Amino acid sequence: MPRRTATMLASTLIFIALLCAGVLIPVPYSEMSPGPTFNTLGKARNEPVLEISGRKTYPTTGHLNMTTVRVTGAEYRMNLVETVYGWLAHDNVVVPHDTLYPDGKTEEESTQENAEEFTQSQESAKVAALKQLKIPVRSQVVVSAVLKDSPAEDRLHAGDVIRAVDGEPVKEPGDVVELVTRHKPGEDVVFTIVPAKEAVAAEKADREPTATEKVTVTTARSADGKKAIVGIEAGTDHAFPFTIDINLADVGGPSAGLMFALGIVDKLTPGDLTGGAFVAGTGTIDDAGKVGPIGGIEMKLVGAREAGAEYFLTPSDNCAAAASDIPEGLTLVKVDTIADATASLKKIDSGDTAGLPSCSSS
Repeated sequence: MPRRTATMLASTLIFIALLCAGVLIPVPYSEMSPGPTFNTLGKARNEPVLEISGRKTYPTTGHLNMTTVRVTGAEYRMNLVETVYGWLAHDNVVVPHDTLYPDGKTEEESTQENAEEFTQSQESAKVAALKQLKIPVRSQVVVSAVLKDSPAEDRLHAGDVIRAVDGEPVKEPGDVVELVTRHKPGEDVVFTIVPAKEAVAAEKADREPTATEKVTVTTARSADGKKAIVGIEAGTDHAFPFTIDINLADVGGPSAGLMFALGIVDKLTPGDLTGGAFVAGTGTIDDAGKVGPIGGIEMKLVGAREAGAEYFLTPSDNCAAAASDIPEGLTLVKVDTIADATASLKKIDSGDTAGLPSCSSS
């Protein structure tokens, strides 16, 4: 066999071997890419994303789209070829597998966590929207969960409303922690509660619950041995003056909070917040209306622009990353609170876009 032919054959075989190795050898990376967007003013799977009953609503036009990111599953292992392609692809991001699934978290555990965050973001979006509109929302501190084999097991129950600890009124979950940890392990704590059943009955009857009980729980030592605990998680429960349903399946995480809140505000106020413009955005939101940063901002910008968005509401803490690579035709609008966002939407509606707060890459 001529030397040139032998060299070409050997090179081809080496290339094939390397290609096979690249396809077969898994690497510890995962991939993020632009996901679908959903108009909070429109429908998803022939069902309104936002449904409000018991309160007058108004017609809306335009778009207030929440954005999403697709990620590879926890059990999926990318190969070397896929990883290199992902690194080269402009719209995708390859990250270490542990970034998306830390501590060996399974896909099921990650999905459950995302679902819980999504549910909480909906509640906070409702509260923030109604507060923005100055519509009263009744809030109360509740037992969110009781840990198994803890001192509180069979003494307190999920859904119990916590009125006071050791006679001191509580206004937020942090008060419960602070009052319990004043004790030494082995000491008694007295909770004044409204039992969960009474709380539910009162909410259905649209009245303040009246029946309270005092429950004594003996504290135990925390795992680190530094403080007293009773083994509950305290949270906040809200009673809304009318019904707000958010109908969106197969979406997780907390990042849709801002856009849900704006959709609710738009539906409850005359006129259009957007003036018919196509606005997309992202951001967590808390009960006070503060907007927080999210992950995957670069992919969300791409997904929004591909869907037709002209403006993108961007959490201020994501601004630098977002501004480093803005899709052509998309204007970034910096927001810190729901009040910021509604003010910017009014400017977009009026055409006064020169004064919109912008993002910079520095």
